[in-house]
Amino acid sequence: MNKYLSSIVQAFKTPELKKKLLITAFIFFIFRLFAHIPLPGVDLVKLRALFSQSEFLGLLDIFSGGTLVNFSVMAIGLNPYINASIILQLLTIVFPKLEELQKEGEFGREKINQYTRFITIPLAALQSLGMYALLRSQGIMGNLNPLQLISLVVTMTAGTVLLMWLGELISEFGIGNGISLLIFAGIVGRLPVFLGQTMMIVNEELLMNVAIFVIVGFAVVAGIVFINEAVRQVPVNYAKRIRGNKVYGGSSTYLPLRLNQAGVIPIIFAVSIVLLPSLLGRFVEQIPNPMIVGVARFIVNIFKTDGFVYNFVYFLLVIGFTYFYTAITFNPQKISAEIQKYGGFIPGIRPGSPTAAYLNYILTRITLAGALFLGGIAIMPAIVKQISGVASLTIGGTSILIVVSVVLETVKQIESQLVMRSYDGFLK
Repeated sequence: MNKYLSSIVQAFKTPELKKKLLITAFIFFIFRLFAHIPLPGVDLVKLRALFSQSEFLGLLDIFSGGTLVNFSVMAIGLNPYINASIILQLLTIVFPKLEELQKEGEFGREKINQYTRFITIPLAALQSLGMYALLRSQGIMGNLNPLQLISLVVTMTAGTVLLMWLGELISEFGIGNGISLLIFAGIVGRLPVFLGQTMMIVNEELLMNVAIFVIVGFAVVAGIVFINEAVRQVPVNYAKRIRGNKVYGGSSTYLPLRLNQAGVIPIIFAVSIVLLPSLLGRFVEQIPNPMIVGVARFIVNIFKTDGFVYNFVYFLLVIGFTYFYTAITFNPQKISAEIQKYGGFIPGIRPGSPTAAYLNYILTRITLAGALFLGGIAIMPAIVKQISGVASLTIGGTSILIVVSVVLETVKQIESQLVMRSYDGFLK
């Protein structure tokens, strides 16, 4: 902990990093400002009462960055962008041209980001319509004429585009992953509300259960930190090379393979997907067809946030996205080629394809441990909620998982930039 605090203090003493941190803080301020600008025509008292009664809407509010409960201009948040990212990542598997584009370095990544933005816009419009239908069915919004409805959809879609742009500004000019940090900011902004709801329902009978949950919460935080810090060190030796009268190489080092290469992204992706059936079900409930309404209500009921189906699917999605994102971010063939290029080898393993196969073998197994842990932590709050009886703690557990992971990733980026600047100063 002292190491992390000292890194943050040192960052504020470094002019360039201080500038990035201040830019990030300013974008946070803009985000929270827009999060409190409500759209017209919504009964906010009824809306907040609805959110306090629905765990599903509470979770949806978390991943909108805390903007949905106020029904602000950013009400649907980053969900369309996250879903667009998932769709595009899946399309890279289906279409070889997209896969080739992804491998073209900075130009390819910029193109992929551009396509993601294009897909985000229609998804945001559809989700805006779904949210309007849901609020109208609950008596929170009245019937809108076509012009008013178009205005509402355009405003909510523009809010998502603005939020997406703010996230990209953080990634480019600030510190850390902009999208993850905006979700983090929304969660931190809502945590006092969740804690207040918890304290209101706590009585003498529940006091012991809450104490148990707090202990479990500390254990969860410790586990997340441990998994994020855990690495499998693969030894790499470099052969001696003689050029002229000088000898190069001959050193030994190791290749650190993280237990959780994907960070918090699998959780964000998994929640975005597992919330879709309930959201679509509530939208389809408005169709005047008894059979369709019955199917929609059945889907909503089986995907309740405290139900077995929801948590089982959530667990599997976390595992699947952990493997999926790890395969995107870590390429054993590329790492093997880099090691071979500089005359390195793993003891007992031949360079080239055998090294790539060996790295893939290790990565598959350590990723399984990390994925199972993330999946277990993701559904653990629901299990503890069944034991403790405190409903709002389910939301708090999911929030803690994201907050801790984002903080760790951001601090690591700060540390890496501090190290890089130390080397720059040494070279000068």
